[in-house]
Amino acid sequence: MKRFVYAVLVALAVSVGLVVTTPAVSAAAPVRIMPLGDSITGGPGCWRALLWDRLQRTGFTNIDFVGTLPGGGCSVAHDGDNEGHGGFQATGIANQNQLPPWLAATRPDIVLMHLGTNDIWGNIPATTILSAYSKLVDQMRASNPSMKIVVAKIIPMAPSGCTWCPPGVTALNDAIPGWAAGKSTAQSPITVVDQFTGFDPVADTNGDGVHPDDSGFQKMSDRWYPALTPLLGGTTPPTDTTPPTVPTGLTVSVSCTLTVTLNWTAATDNVGVAGYDVYRSSNGGTFTSVGTTTTTSFTQSLSGLAQYQVRARDAAGNTSAFTAPVTAVPPPCPTSPPPDTQPPTTPGTPTATITCGSATLNWTASTDNVGVTGYEIWRAPGTTGGTFVSVGTSTTTSFTQSGVGTFRYQIRARDTAGNASAFTPPITVITPACPSPTPGTGACTAVYSQVSSWSGAFQGQVTVTNTGTTPTTGWTVTLTFPNGQQITQIWGARTSGTASPYTITNESYNGTLAPNASTTFGFLANWSGTNNPPTTTCTRTPTS
Repeated sequence: MKRFVYAVLVALAVSVGLVVTTPAVSAAAPVRIMPLGDSITGGPGCWRALLWDRLQRTGFTNIDFVGTLPGGGCSVAHDGDNEGHGGFQATGIANQNQLPPWLAATRPDIVLMHLGTNDIWGNIPATTILSAYSKLVDQMRASNPSMKIVVAKIIPMAPSGCTWCPPGVTALNDAIPGWAAGKSTAQSPITVVDQFTGFDPVADTNGDGVHPDDSGFQKMSDRWYPALTPLLGGTTPPTDTTPPTVPTGLTVSVSCTLTVTLNWTAATDNVGVAGYDVYRSSNGGTFTSVGTTTTTSFTQSLSGLAQYQVRARDAAGNTSAFTAPVTAVPPPCPTSPPPDTQPPTTPGTPTATITCGSATLNWTASTDNVGVTGYEIWRAPGTTGGTFVSVGTSTTTSFTQSGVGTFRYQIRARDTAGNASAFTPPITVITPACPSPTPGTGACTAVYSQVSSWSGAFQGQVTVTNTGTTPTTGWTVTLTFPNGQQITQIWGARTSGTASPYTITNESYNGTLAPNASTTFGFLANWSGTNNPPTTTCTRTPTS
C-alpha cells in the first residue's frame, strides 16, 4: 500500500536526520475509511465488498478503504484494505495499544467499528468492553481530532456451548447508545448503527452461529450504508429507498454444449431498474454472485449441478428480494452420453457407539449406478429444533465426532457426479463428558469441544472447572494434539508455545475460580490429514 510505504520512508528519513515534507492534502483527496473489527470484518468480511460496491454505484467514488490487512475471498470486486483481525478482542486491542500503529500507517478519516464478539465469547462484562471502546476512541482522536466514528451494536451470536453469549450481546448493545451519547463530541461525533435487529444467528450465519453468510453480509452492508453516506460529503446521498419488485418468470435452459441460459420478466421500480444480479449454487452449496446484467437474460457455461436465482437493483443501490431458485438440468443429447444425474441410494440408518467425549457413527453403505465417492455427516443441536450443518465427510461407513452434549445426526451419500442421496432419518446421540477426578483441594478439569471446522482449520473451545473445595488463584491446561495441529490464535488464555503439547495459562481476569465454577478459552488452529481431538490435563494453584 502506498500509504504504508510512505510511512516507512518517513520513519527511515527521520532515523538518518533527513527532513521530510508531508505532501499537501488536496481538497479532492479521497475520504479514508477504516473497517475495524475481528473476523466478522476481516475474514473474509464480505459486507465490506458489498458496501464498497454500493457506494461506487451510487456516486460515492472519492473514497479509500484503508487498513494494514488485505481483503479477499468475496465475489464482488472491492477495495479490500481493512483492520479486521480474526480472534482479537476489543479489550486486548486496547490493553496492548495495538490501534495507534494501525492508525499511524493508514490515517483514516472515518472508522467503522464492529468489535466485541470475542470479548463476549470470553465472558468479559459489558462495562469492561465499553472502557476499552473509550480508550480506542481516545486513540482515534489523538490520531485525528476530527475523526468520525461509526460504532455497531454487534450482530447476535449463538455458538454451541456458549450459554452466556446471547445475554452478553444484549447487555453490550443496550449499553452502547448511552456510552456513545456521553463520548460523542461535535468535532468527533459517534454514530451508532444497529446491526443486531433483524439479524438471524441461524439463517444469516455460516452454521457456527457467529460468522455471517451471504445473507448476513448483505444485511450488515445495508445497515452501514445510510449511516456512512452522510459523513462522506461532496455527493448528495440518494433519497430513493424503495427497492424494485422481484423479477418474475425465471426460467433456465441448458444446451447440449452445456451452456446455461436464464430468462425472466423485468422488475419494476419507482425510479428505474438499473440491472440484475445473478447468483448460483453449485452442487448444493451456498449461493454466490456470478455476474450482473442490464437485460433480462444471462448465459454462462454449466459446471456440475447448479441452481440460479436473480434479484433486481436500482440506481440508488436498493435491491429486490431474490426469485425462487431454478435448477439447471442438462438435456439428453444423442451425440454424447448423458451426464450422470442418478443419485445414490440412501445410506442405512446410522447407529452410535458412545464414549465419554466422543461418538462413533456406523451405517450401511449406499449403492449407485456409477459409484459412491463418500458420505456427508450433518448435525443439529438438541433433540428438536436447530439447523442441521455439515460437520464432516467420510469415504467409509464410519465417522467419529468429538464433543459433549445432545445432538441429532443424519447422513447422505454422494457420487462422482456430485449427485446426493436423500438424508437418513436423524438419530439422537447424547455424548457425556469424561469423568472428573474425585473432588479435592487440588483438582481441576479441562474439557475440550470443537466449535466448527472448515478446510484446513478449525475452532476449539476448552471449559476449565475448579473441582476442588477451595478457590483457585490460577490454572494451567496442557493440550496435546495427536495429528500435528497448530494453534494460530487464542483468546481467554495465554500460551507461548508454537507446537504440541501446548501449555496454556489463565488470563488475569479468569484465574480465580470458586469451587465448581468454570471459565472457557477458545482458539483457532490449522490441521491437515486427520483432525482427532487433543488430550487435556489441568493443574491449579494453589495445589492444595
